[in-house]
Amino acid sequence: MLSNPGHDPIQNRSYVDADWSGTFSDYVDIVRALPMVAESAHQRLWRMVMSRGKRGGDGRKYPFFSDSLYGLEDTVTTLVEDYLRPAARGFEVKKRILLLVGPISGGKSTLVTLLKRGLESFTAKPEGQLFGIRGCPMHEEPLHLLPRSVRNEWERDLGIRIEGELCPVCQWHVENTYEGRIGQVPVERIILSEHKRIGIGTYAPSDPKSQDIADLTGAVDFQGLSHYGSESDPRAFRFDGELNIANRGLVEFQEMLKLDEKFLYQLLSLSQEGNMKTTRFQLISADEVIIGHTNEHEFRTFMQNPRNEALLSRMFVIPVPYNLDVLEEVRIYQKLLAPYEVTTIHKGPGALEAAAQVAILSRIKELPKPGRDKVGKLLLYQARDSENDRQNAWQEGRKMGEGMTGIDPRYLINRLSVLFSDPERECVDALDVLEAIRSGVEYSPFGERGLRTEMQDWTQTVKALYDQHIEKLVLAAFSDDWSEELERLYHNYLDHVIRFVDDTRGDEELLRSIEERMGIMETQAPSFREEIYARFKAGRGSRDLASYHDYPQLRYALEQKLFDDLRDTVKITTHSLNPDPKTLQRIEDAAQVMVDRHGFCPRCATKAIAHVGGLLNR
Repeated sequence: MLSNPGHDPIQNRSYVDADWSGTFSDYVDIVRALPMVAESAHQRLWRMVMSRGKRGGDGRKYPFFSDSLYGLEDTVTTLVEDYLRPAARGFEVKKRILLLVGPISGGKSTLVTLLKRGLESFTAKPEGQLFGIRGCPMHEEPLHLLPRSVRNEWERDLGIRIEGELCPVCQWHVENTYEGRIGQVPVERIILSEHKRIGIGTYAPSDPKSQDIADLTGAVDFQGLSHYGSESDPRAFRFDGELNIANRGLVEFQEMLKLDEKFLYQLLSLSQEGNMKTTRFQLISADEVIIGHTNEHEFRTFMQNPRNEALLSRMFVIPVPYNLDVLEEVRIYQKLLAPYEVTTIHKGPGALEAAAQVAILSRIKELPKPGRDKVGKLLLYQARDSENDRQNAWQEGRKMGEGMTGIDPRYLINRLSVLFSDPERECVDALDVLEAIRSGVEYSPFGERGLRTEMQDWTQTVKALYDQHIEKLVLAAFSDDWSEELERLYHNYLDHVIRFVDDTRGDEELLRSIEERMGIMETQAPSFREEIYARFKAGRGSRDLASYHDYPQLRYALEQKLFDDLRDTVKITTHSLNPDPKTLQRIEDAAQVMVDRHGFCPRCATKAIAHVGGLLNR
């Protein structure tokens, strides 16, 4: 029950129980204390999203979505900041139908489901409570009981805005059951629920020939008709269409543009005027957020029809493209696989990343400029140290429709599920994943020869990237201490630079073997060495102060030099026909380094070493 009713907003921050019921007079006291209970559907949805904050601990915006949606931050930001926020503040945006457009399995349904589940949870909490007239099939806002003639005064008193009129059922009861005594009309707290058809509706279009507008706006109750005798008697009508029951909340239209035209114009009236027409009754008020979604092909076809111009102008369209971020794509797979995968199967480093890279390669649009080929953009999109260039490339790609085509994520999940559900497997690594993707093409929707060829190209490209990465890890594992090896090689290089500048007796072969890897021509070498020498002297000539970390380009060259020196060792070690105990121990030690430092298991570490050995011995 409402505790300590009165008129002080601070004293009245007591909340009612979920099963509270009272009269309209009691409800007015609640509104006076907590005006938020009388907010509109858009305001409630906005407040629900913002109840989780604007930015999460991981830096991502709008935590309400970030726990379940990955790689759609631009879409979420547009939804919240360009649609929900102005709609909640009463701007014209609230009169638009929200339409999500994107490729199949891109997250459109997931986004709407999050909003629906969020409303169910939010309205069950004290801060999300709302109320309706008891017995009303549309769970109507009780303030609609107030006549138009007195609403201005009540709006000033309560500090809220009252929009909408009583539904036919409530009008009949006010006039006949309560004889105009609106203070006695019963009011109850309501909690939105899609399952119970309270405030949340979902409509999936069927065959256009069999679509019935009654599914949206209700139909005659023939049992009631036989009792009350007139179709215009509200007691002989079932106000149970999706638009009726979604009042106060949200209605989702799946494959919206497949709706019959008369359905779309009913939605147009509801979004624009806040009311809908039902046979033999006056216009019926409804306050709900209308969200539809469709694929890009349907949307483009819809746009090309000039008859749809009025409808398009009243839609707020938000693109929902496929994700283009490798880390976010991996999170999607982790989320979908986690509840079902066999926990005894080890997930090798880079396994899910390989699938993600194949997916994103299929979604990228190339540009004829340096660094904007598919591989260049893939590497840029997964980089975390060049944010400006990354964002610029992203914006360029969006203008070209990047992310609106590509591999259906369901295909990749299907192939991953095959691997991670097999109890006979001990480990799944990147090579297993790429083979599963490649072999599954024959049984997938990618039946056309061109698409099969592209799939093969994408998996081959990702394998080449994986080979480069795993070779580096294996070579590093064969080094006793990678950082010490680099320091040792750096100081050796530095000693010969000093000798060269001082008396030209440096080891020219060693110097050039490193400088060539930086693209430094022989004529440029003396000036480069003098620069290194000058920096060394500026550090007071102390080798303790000198570090290869000061020269990223030099560090890369040192690593490549070290790799070249190690390659021969690894070739011999991994392909020895009769390995001696020392050789076997070295392989075992390298495998253990990979287990300890990089998350491999003994099986996939040994497999990776053998794979790199095979690459080096080609």
